[in-house]
Amino acid sequence: MKLKLILLLLVLLNSACSSIRPSSKEDFAPVVRPLVTSQPVYKSASLYQPSNMLLFEDPRPHKVGDLLTVVLQESTNASKKASTATSKTDDNSLTSPTILGNPVTSGGTEILNTDYSQERAFAGEGDSSQSNSLTGNITVTVVDVLSNNNLVVSGEKWLTLNQGDEYVRIQGVVRPQDVRADNTILSTRIADAQIAYSGEGFVQESNEQGWLAQFFNSKWWPF
Repeated sequence: MKLKLILLLLVLLNSACSSIRPSSKEDFAPVVRPLVTSQPVYKSASLYQPSNMLLFEDPRPHKVGDLLTVVLQESTNASKKASTATSKTDDNSLTSPTILGNPVTSGGTEILNTDYSQERAFAGEGDSSQSNSLTGNITVTVVDVLSNNNLVVSGEKWLTLNQGDEYVRIQGVVRPQDVRADNTILSTRIADAQIAYSGEGFVQESNEQGWLAQFFNSKWWPF
């Protein structure tokens, strides 16, 4: 009976954990919603009502809590190649000195005859290339307004796919003039942009090396 209860608890715990989305990082936590203040009561015959659209207000985001859609158009290509080769050869010879015209010998072998040569060579070559592309849309929130009216935006999007979770995170500084009429902005127009695309779960973990393999491939491995 106890065994059945333990197995039931384990099943419930596993199902509960699988339904919980990984917690967000503190930097990307949702903006605290402003408190709803009571609106003044207007007569029904008044031309102005609190629910009416503000005709003379700029619809672009300009305060904390406003939303903005970022169009991701990131593409990078980089390549680097280096080659180095050095060589050095030393060859020194010292003839055996003589005493009264006779060489200095020991057991019939000249002991002061010196002949020295050394050769050193080094060759190294490195080649690296990388290409990345990221497209899509993500809606972010204005988290701060700077003194020059530039907007600090931050946001993330989580997707649960099969056995893993994928997320896109972005934060940076937006100039209000760069926001287009449909309330979108290109990611290439965001200053100090920090864009991350990664995931968690079995699929992500299967693409990572184990910690021991990482050690053998790191700079700390002396060989």
